Amino acid sequence: MQAGMIAALAATATLAGVATAEATPAGPGVKGETISQTTVGGKDYILRQITIPAGQSTGWHFHDGTLYAYVEKGTLSHFDSTCKSDGVYKSGSSVTEPSGPQQVHIGRNLGTTPVVLDVLYVLPHGAPLSEDAPNPGCDFQ
Repeated sequence: MQAGMIAALAATATLAGVATAEATPAGPGVKGETISQTTVGGKDYILRQITIPAGQSTGWHFHDGTLYAYVEKGTLSHFDSTCKSDGVYKSGSSVTEPSGPQQVHIGRNLGTTPVVLDVLYVLPHGAPLSEDAPNPGCDFQ
């Protein structure tokens, strides 16, 4: 799966060229930079690099399309809307996030080094990168 994801990321970067940085995700100190973007067949393919500092998170959210991520550095702890971990992803791991408001989640960096992710967003044309969601009642943010 990792090889397929890398191929998809490389293809997107080749098709779209380089774009400018966009707004950062919700968590303090979290940075997101758009590397490339293209639209094909009514879908937006957006390649971004996300950096989550130690002790920070993405904030609760969901996506209108599927995301495919590769963990370049650090360890991402991922939680679903039941407040339970649905994965711990170390450097070299891949992550898939399904779409829809029933898929509310948060990514957290519980480690001491930054988490660096390469993320391919596959979204309906014009959809936002993510949709904010309230904390579902978890005792962490």
